[in-house]
Amino acid sequence: MKRQYPKVSLSFVGTVGGFERPLLAESQVSFDTQDEVRAGPLHGVGLWRSLVSLVQLMIGTLQAFGVMLRRKPQALLLTGGWVGLPVALAAWVCRVPALIYLPDIEPGLTIRVLKRFVRRVAVTVEDSRVYFPANEVVVTGYPLRQSMLEATREEGIQTFQLDSQRKTLLVFGGSRGSRAINYALLDVLPVLLEKGMQVVHVTGTLDWPDVEMRRAQMTDTANYHVFPYLHHEMGLAMAAADLVLCRSGASVLGEFPHFGLPSILVPLAYVWRYQKVNADYLAERGAAVVMDEKVMADTLLSTIQTLLDDPARLEQMRTAARALVVPDGALAGAQQLVELAGGAA
Repeated sequence: MKRQYPKVSLSFVGTVGGFERPLLAESQVSFDTQDEVRAGPLHGVGLWRSLVSLVQLMIGTLQAFGVMLRRKPQALLLTGGWVGLPVALAAWVCRVPALIYLPDIEPGLTIRVLKRFVRRVAVTVEDSRVYFPANEVVVTGYPLRQSMLEATREEGIQTFQLDSQRKTLLVFGGSRGSRAINYALLDVLPVLLEKGMQVVHVTGTLDWPDVEMRRAQMTDTANYHVFPYLHHEMGLAMAAADLVLCRSGASVLGEFPHFGLPSILVPLAYVWRYQKVNADYLAERGAAVVMDEKVMADTLLSTIQTLLDDPARLEQMRTAARALVVPDGALAGAQQLVELAGGAA
């Protein structure tokens, strides 16, 4: 939005004390104003929590009306999360046109509720069309950060001091990390390194102290590059990798096709099925292998070795991943918002 329409004014609305605060600081996006409203989950929680959330949402709706009156927006972008409910309701009453973006393939409960208050739904892939009226949905693709778009393999190899002659495995599990993936990797790591592979491991903050301690006990860590968290460098890690092992949140639908990155996807086992749907989408098109977390300890080493030892299979997966690219997702989303606003940006 800022690059295409320099005069646009962007206002952010989040939850009171929400987790998005540090993400805003890291994003380097310049918002003209930031507001907070109260909200809380109604699904998958107990009766008492639901009652508390209901009160929070009522308060949040009143706060959202105040935001609408102060900011007078011409269009609203929603991305899911319970904070969207009071804001969407206030915007609907104030006749502010809204666009909701669905990053995953299948909409969750929040987006199913929010779609009643929006004029248009932007989706990452064509498969999401079936969940919405045809005249309300547009395929924009996944909006990638500029640091992802600019990342190159050469710069990634240099940044992480990798050996360009070795195969590189990238492993991560989100900002807090995946304990199951972290521990499964550590169990097979000595064999991977012994066989000449190099590993870039982003542990997440939760397991970092334990992983750091285990690394200190290793005799040879020259080809094991481990970090608690990466932000702007994450694109460089993907660009340098030959194979990635991770969960299957929405970003895999945009980032891995962009880099042509073959993947081993381990859907989070104990949550709503959206990660399994995302993983199956890539796997059914030949771009990924789906691994059940319950058998990961027994099958991880053989799966990694089989893929990295088969250049033809990896190239087929790269080609399949690249075929799924929907370019310029951020630009397409920005254009949809401007259109909703009457072209006023």
